Amino acid sequence: MLKNFQLGQKFNILLVTIFAIAVIVSGVAFSAILSRNTEQQVSAKATLLLQTMLSVRQYTLDQVAPELTPRLDTETEFLPQTVPGYSAREVFEDLRKNPEYNNFFYKEATLNPTNLRDQADSFETNLVKNFKTNSALKEMTGYRPSPAGDLFYIARPIAIAKESCLRCHSTPEAAPKSLLTTYGSANGFGWKLNDIVGAQVISIPASLVTNSTQHDFFLLMGIIATAFAAIFLLVNLLLKYTVIRPLNLMAKVANEVSLGNMQVDFERVTNDEIGKLAAAFNRLKTSLVMAMNMLERE
Repeated sequence: MLKNFQLGQKFNILLVTIFAIAVIVSGVAFSAILSRNTEQQVSAKATLLLQTMLSVRQYTLDQVAPELTPRLDTETEFLPQTVPGYSAREVFEDLRKNPEYNNFFYKEATLNPTNLRDQADSFETNLVKNFKTNSALKEMTGYRPSPAGDLFYIARPIAIAKESCLRCHSTPEAAPKSLLTTYGSANGFGWKLNDIVGAQVISIPASLVTNSTQHDFFLLMGIIATAFAAIFLLVNLLLKYTVIRPLNLMAKVANEVSLGNMQVDFERVTNDEIGKLAAAFNRLKTSLVMAMNMLERE
């Protein structure tokens, strides 16, 4: 089929084929690279938020709780401000008012929480169990399903690092009366020192990650397509004026010579292969004229 095509058409088919293969290969590679880079950017921001929440927890544990703990036995209701997790959640919810962070979600998913709003779901339970099984595991990332769509998450373990935390979580008998009044005695007990009881989980809709990746991907593919179109145009112009046009002129002159017009010459304007071919045709025409003159004399 290609033998019926002109030289320019064959060359264009070759260029388009090479471009298609290059786009497919580079597209797959760029997509993977962009996805990884976007995840790393989101992970860096989420990691910073996690570290901030850890600082809030530590501040509450070291400075706020000691001031308020004596009141737990006298107050009629429990003071949640003494709980590091409560402080972290409140700070994070205030942070979410910033448009840059309103798509981030924070939860201290706990296997046996005092406040049932912190109860770990089945997916989060598996995360906590993985942290409990592998003490060297300090962070987990990935995607998880949710009713609103897939979420990209980062999780870190929550361990009981201080003896003071066990006052509210060892046994109901040791717990402050206000805690029992507010939350009851059925949940949040039996914790032990250094035990991993939950996980800090920050999540963000996966669509935000993929949309950012797709935007960058299409932008990059657009740049590549524009560059190829420019190269395609330049190569075709170069092919037309340096190869096809000189060949067409030589074909026209050759046709004139074949009809007996020996006054025309093959024009040589370059010293490349096309120019050498024109010179060879001129020598051929000269030899043909000499041969015809010899025949006429004989």
